[in-house]
Amino acid sequence: MNAVPPALPEGRFEGREEFRQRVRDALATAAREGWGELILADAEFVDWPLGEREVVETLQQWSRAGRRCTLLALDYAEVVRRHPRFVQWRRQWDHLITCRKGTGTDPLALPSALWSPAWVLHRLDPVRSVGITGSEPSRRVQLRETLNEWIERKSSPAFPASVLGL
Repeated sequence: MNAVPPALPEGRFEGREEFRQRVRDALATAAREGWGELILADAEFVDWPLGEREVVETLQQWSRAGRRCTLLALDYAEVVRRHPRFVQWRRQWDHLITCRKGTGTDPLALPSALWSPAWVLHRLDPVRSVGITGSEPSRRVQLRETLNEWIERKSSPAFPASVLGL
């Protein structure tokens, strides 16, 4: 008999490990339930578990035609340095992933969040990894509007999957 996977947590979280676990759980749920769209936003993705083998395997399970993911960061140098498995996976699935670089230099100005149509994670204090998660429609709409503002008006294309030489 297959066990029913637990629902994603709702409410406040605190600490880097709890944050990382909620990201892992959200991506696993996205793969299992077939979420069509994800937005991952953070100044540098330093605390995110993107380079973990299990996370990349989960993203591989998630990636299908018609799915899309947007990454929004101020700088991708730490992604390259800390998450090489993710960078390799991203090269393979470049057609599903849009990467944007936010304007400005204040790492606290850019939301640290994972948005999906079903559930959101918003790190309100990235320094202490304190935030909130939930599936309430108002929370999802508000975060999406904030992220859209960054994506559409405060960012530009960045972090190409490959660099073409002449």
